[in-house]
Amino acid sequence: MITRYTYPEMGRIWTEENEFQTILKVEIHAAEIMGELGQIPAEAVPVIRDKAKFSMKRLREIEEETHHDILAFLQAVAENVGDEAKYIHKGLTSTDVKDTALGSMMKEASDIILADLEAFRQVLRRRAAEHKNTVMIGRTHGIHAEPITLGLKFALWLDETERNIERMKRAKETVSVGKVSGAVGTYANIDPAVEAYICEKMGIKPAKLATQVIQRDRHAELMTTLAVIASSLDKFATEVRNLQRTDIREVEEYFHPGQKGSSAMPHKRNPITCERVAGLARVVRGNAVAALENVSLWHERDITHSSVERVILPDSFALVDYMLKKFTNIVDKLLVYPETMQANIEKTGGLIFSQRILLALVSKGVVREDAYRWVQRNAMAKWMEGADFKTNITKDEDVKKYLSPEEIDACFEYSYYLRHIDTIMARFGL
Repeated sequence: MITRYTYPEMGRIWTEENEFQTILKVEIHAAEIMGELGQIPAEAVPVIRDKAKFSMKRLREIEEETHHDILAFLQAVAENVGDEAKYIHKGLTSTDVKDTALGSMMKEASDIILADLEAFRQVLRRRAAEHKNTVMIGRTHGIHAEPITLGLKFALWLDETERNIERMKRAKETVSVGKVSGAVGTYANIDPAVEAYICEKMGIKPAKLATQVIQRDRHAELMTTLAVIASSLDKFATEVRNLQRTDIREVEEYFHPGQKGSSAMPHKRNPITCERVAGLARVVRGNAVAALENVSLWHERDITHSSVERVILPDSFALVDYMLKKFTNIVDKLLVYPETMQANIEKTGGLIFSQRILLALVSKGVVREDAYRWVQRNAMAKWMEGADFKTNITKDEDVKKYLSPEEIDACFEYSYYLRHIDTIMARFGL
């Protein structure tokens, strides 16, 4: 498990000790309900509940001999419980307790991701409102298009984040299941009531049907959801990285006092955290592919999924938790340079108003193809020769036949492009 990118709350869930402590809860709840049903002596239950414990050191010692983690766990617990240990794990198979524990762990980890997403959502809402009217150029293909506002960009991210929240809620529901139904899922040696009781106690639901394992399409849905969230963060981080480029520099990651950007170049202010987020997203997406590969198992089970999940589940949860916290902080402290935004808008000398001229001509009855040709020739003169676009448009004999100087001036106003900002932002309650 990656530790450098792991916060303690998430890291605790995925420790080996916590996994076995969660499995122990499953075993104790199994004993409780079996005692109530008369399937084991009722007097054995308090003994099991009070004495069932283990040490990871002893468990690992036993596993060196057994090469089976659950058998090693059961023996380590039995050494503390005594004779009543014979009633632990009655009628169960290893995956009954492992998959049920895993469902509980994934639910807990999903709650952390959902809390992260909500915190990110709130920061985006604040920054979208703050920069609702901060005008900047919109870019398509990396080329200046038409004016937008920075608030719209944040609102776009907010909209995607809200979809990710809904995706994560659905994925959490999908994986928050357990199964205690025996070797091939038929309850041959266990009462279905045992499963129902255990799952209720663990805060999850019983799977409608399982084999020896809970079906891995559930886990794949979770992992692909985490990959979508990571990809959204990659997209947002890539936008910041582009806008921070020296020749654009409209926004910038906060640069801490004492921070250094390069071992060789003291002037450097690099978007290192955004780059880290973008890079780690590749790992999460790769892990999602592995989860999809886990869906296909032989017959009622094999264990090809098991070794994979020991890596991809803790790592992906830890990474997405880390990425969300880090990028939330980036957006929270993002440096914004409105003056540079304005200067960049003006770089093309008014070319961004070309569609307004085109539409104005069409509204006067000019055939679109002719209007397009007239506007484009003046635009190309600006691109290739540096001629002033507005001046040329004003002097163009074809254009002058249809548009007055006042009408041309009106086509070069920013307010036209931004007149529906309030309508869009109201959709977000901003």
